Amino acid sequence: MDSWSGSAGICINEHKEILMIKGFDSEGWAVPSGGIEKGESPEECCVREVKEETGYDVKVIEQLKLKETTIKGIQVKTYYFKVEKIGESSGINNPDRIIAEADWKSISEIKAIRHTYPEDLIFLLEQLERL
Repeated sequence: MDSWSGSAGICINEHKEILMIKGFDSEGWAVPSGGIEKGESPEECCVREVKEETGYDVKVIEQLKLKETTIKGIQVKTYYFKVEKIGESSGINNPDRIIAEADWKSISEIKAIRHTYPEDLIFLLEQLERL
């Protein structure tokens, strides 16, 4: 069976908002994430993807969870990391040109928006409640 591994960054700012992105071809929002490249650790992938998709430099604080699922016959593993932003955004620099927007979302917005991965909603709210 084919497999894919990726990393996602959960970045929460001082206003208790989560950094999220939206693609051009999607109505849904998601946390920044992407595939792990050859020779890259899950942590390195997370830092690179958050930078490409949001413009923020981040540092990994801890691994929060590993999501394992099967999508269209492909085994998918996604590592979720809590990350902390360093400085301000330098703007989206997404080589695939698939990211339309990056924005900070509050608890009320997170409950209201459409999610690309609806199964992540409870998990995101739990992260905010931990603060």
